[in-house]
Amino acid sequence: MADDLGDEWWTQGDNSGVSEVEEDTQPLAEEQPKKSTSKKRKGEKQVQDNTKKKKRKKTVKKECFITQEGSEEKGDKESNKNKKRRKKKKTITDVLTSSEPVPGTPADLMSLLKSHHSQTRSVIEQEELALSESCFLSSNDLTHSLSSYLKEVCPKWAKIQKQHTQTRSVVLLIICGSALRTIDLIKQLIAFKGQAKVLKLFAKHIKVDEQIKLLSKGVTHIAVGTPGRICALLEKEGLTTQGLRYLVLDWNYRDQKHRRMVDIPEVKGDLLKMMDHGLIQSCREGTVKIGLF
Repeated sequence: MADDLGDEWWTQGDNSGVSEVEEDTQPLAEEQPKKSTSKKRKGEKQVQDNTKKKKRKKTVKKECFITQEGSEEKGDKESNKNKKRRKKKKTITDVLTSSEPVPGTPADLMSLLKSHHSQTRSVIEQEELALSESCFLSSNDLTHSLSSYLKEVCPKWAKIQKQHTQTRSVVLLIICGSALRTIDLIKQLIAFKGQAKVLKLFAKHIKVDEQIKLLSKGVTHIAVGTPGRICALLEKEGLTTQGLRYLVLDWNYRDQKHRRMVDIPEVKGDLLKMMDHGLIQSCREGTVKIGLF
């Protein structure tokens, strides 16, 4: 009995050990392919994720590139629109160059004075300052030089200049827009002035007090100058309108920018201010005549 039991026990023990080893090895063998498959799946997922990230990066770059191109195109369109808008804007010189020169008339000066006085004077005062056509000489029709025009409107100049003996006053006052134009007009007076004394009245390099001294020292027959300086001399009584007979405005002359004297705001303002210093009143009284050259 003992031998039998022992034999069976050993046999069972051996079998059980082998079976247990086999059972233990089987799950290990099963676990190894699972681990390998899981590793493969993880690797595949990583590859897929990397490819997705690359695709996303590429799409982002493409989108940025497209937006940059779009912004550049928009910027080009806006710049072209701005250029077109700039081209459409016209300056005063563009308008004046496109328009043909038309000689000035007494109506032009009367309308200018009327619009100026309507802003600063009452209705009654406007009537008192209004000019009539009898206050004007014949206007230049753009065919005359200064000497030929003055010979036409002042036929008795030689006699008139001899009769003038007052200081701080002139017989003929010519108004222009700049100092350079003043010098040019004085040169053009050679054929007309005769023995008359001519004085230039502008602000460039000459003080007001010096010009007052020159006017008070001797008799001056003709004065050519800018409205700003002449207005200052009238205010300081260095120049009076007592002996004045002719007031000539350089109305039709155009500068390099094709602007007339009344097209420049500063000169126009000085001209209107100068006219208010007794010149309009002298014209209404008939002692002074206005000519538009």
